[in-house]
Parts: sequence; structure tokens; C-alpha cells
Amino acid sequence: MRKKKEKSKEVKNQNASIRGKSTLLSIAGALLSPTTGTVMIDGDNTADLSTRKITELRLKKIGFVFQAANLIPYLKVSDQLQVINVIAKNKTKSQQEKGKELLQHFGLVHRINNYPNELSGGERQRVAIARALINDPKIIFADEPTASLDSKRGREVVEMLAEEIKTRGKSGIMVTHDERVLDLCDRVVTIRDGKLEE
Repeated sequence: MRKKKEKSKEVKNQNASIRGKSTLLSIAGALLSPTTGTVMIDGDNTADLSTRKITELRLKKIGFVFQAANLIPYLKVSDQLQVINVIAKNKTKSQQEKGKELLQHFGLVHRINNYPNELSGGERQRVAIARALINDPKIIFADEPTASLDSKRGREVVEMLAEEIKTRGKSGIMVTHDERVLDLCDRVVTIRDGKLEE
């Protein structure tokens, strides 16, 4: 009986820690508002911005990669990237070309007319990374990007993400409990009992 209680407490603590990390990322990415403190993105204090300006900030300066690729099931791969451009009212021929270049870069050209359910988990995450890069954001937030993948595919996805961030001169923040990919990070910070520890 005691073992069951201890195990239940351990699972609760892990879940609270994961929620804490994801909440931190959501606040940093202007998806949630902080109750205290200040979030600065490219010189802008998010607390001082109107809803319209925050939406604009997310569209133009932030890219998100979530643990589930969050692809739209009824859109082909080629259209997944253009969704961001449509929302940003930036659907130009050059942006469509950029979308094709990104898909080629990620080895997905042969999948351009496929739907998400026809892709492997790793392919879906590569589409999600390409989508996060389509508007050339200044910062990429990745929330548990390896969660739905096996260790080999998870490693490949994080390697790809780290390479893109470095070669394109971006900043990147990743939330993960997968310690096997920590060597790919420049800096590792742990949330313990609600506090950040390096």
C-alpha cells in the first residue's frame, strides 16, 4: 500500500514539474500572461502590448514546436507551412517558394502532397519544424519535441532543430525531460521546487 502511495506521489511530482516547464515556455512565448515579473521579447515587454500586438509578435518573431506536431489533419504537407503565411497575411510567391525550400531542406519534398496521417512521427515533427521557421522568427520555443518519438527519431529531430537554430542565427528554448538530448544544448536549466537551477 505504501509503495503505491509513494509511486503515485512521484508521478504527481513529475507531472507538476512538466506542467511547470510547459507553463514557463507558454509565458515566455506570450501564449500566457505572467502574474508577476516581466517577459521581454526583442526589446518589447509583452505586458505592455495589446492583444493585436502580441498576436503580431507571435506571428513575426516566434516559432513554436510542440510535443505533438499539431498538424491540421485535412491539409497536405505543402499547405501546413502556408497556414502561418495566411494568418500573417503574408502569402506571397516568395513565401511559397521558401516553403518548398524548407521542405526540400528537411527531406520532405516527396511528401509534399501527403496528409499528416500518411507521415511517420519523425516526418510530422520535421514538418512542424519547417512550419516554425517559415516566417523567419527570432526565437524558437520547443515543448517536449521528442515526447511522441522513439529515442533514435527523437535525437534526430532535436539535432535538426539545434542545427537550424545555430546556422540561421536564432535563439532557441526547449523544454524536455529527455536527458539523452541535453548534450545538444548550450545551456541546461532545471526547474526544481518552483525555482530555476543551473
